[in-house]
Amino acid sequence: MTTALWTAGTAMCAGSAAWLMARRNHEAHRSQKLFAPHTHQPPRASPWHRLIEAIHGRLRPEWWCLVAGLAVALLGESVVPLVVGAAGVPLAARVRRAREARGDRERRGDAVIALCGELAGEVRAGRQPGEALRLTLREPVDAGVGPGTARSAVLAAARFGGDVPEALRAAAQEPGAEGLRGLAACWRVAVDRGAGLAAGLERLEGALRSERDQRADLRAQLAGARSTAVMLAALPLLGLLMGGALGADPLRVLLHTGPGLTCLAAGGVLEGVGAWWALRIMRGAEER
Repeated sequence: MTTALWTAGTAMCAGSAAWLMARRNHEAHRSQKLFAPHTHQPPRASPWHRLIEAIHGRLRPEWWCLVAGLAVALLGESVVPLVVGAAGVPLAARVRRAREARGDRERRGDAVIALCGELAGEVRAGRQPGEALRLTLREPVDAGVGPGTARSAVLAAARFGGDVPEALRAAAQEPGAEGLRGLAACWRVAVDRGAGLAAGLERLEGALRSERDQRADLRAQLAGARSTAVMLAALPLLGLLMGGALGADPLRVLLHTGPGLTCLAAGGVLEGVGAWWALRIMRGAEER
């Protein structure tokens, strides 16, 4: 009995010592990794991964429609998906350009709001309106005015005593820079009647900011409807996947039979009309 207890105690001590040593080694290794200088090089990507990244970086998003059409054409052994994919390239390019134009318009509107705030701050600091405008327009990104002729005209008018409100109204022709018309009105009132330019600019900034926040709130409220429209538009693809999983071979039926081609054409037309109608409703709600 005593021998058994002694053996069990020795085993427990040995196990405890081994566990403590292992824990110490683990902590030491962890500390070494934590405090050691980062001299290791990141793992090199495989040639296949680099090729995919290069293609993805140089290929515009709309050309993926052609790639998808080519993939479906190879799977379905038909040229119809390739033709549809090629036809979708200009449509996808138009959507991309519209999204980029919308982003530029929003950035330009934010720049106009920043311009009003910075100009009001400069005037509050005691600078003359022309000098304050020149300092605020020192960078194109701060101006809300494009780096081309419009911004040059505003800078020239502010520097040489020209018609600043007229130059601002000309710059307001750019999408998203409509708030410059309010700045032109504030400038003319302040110069002609001696009113406080800083107070008018602060009120204009508040109004433009409130309008931007309202648009953002409306866009957030429409996000659910947009997601629902996208999900409904993707249901036919889910049906094709389910049919393929059940062994029905839907691609062969749609691409190699008369009724299948008729259903494909009718479904494509109805799908396009539904997506266009949903986008028109949401765009009309955003423009109100």
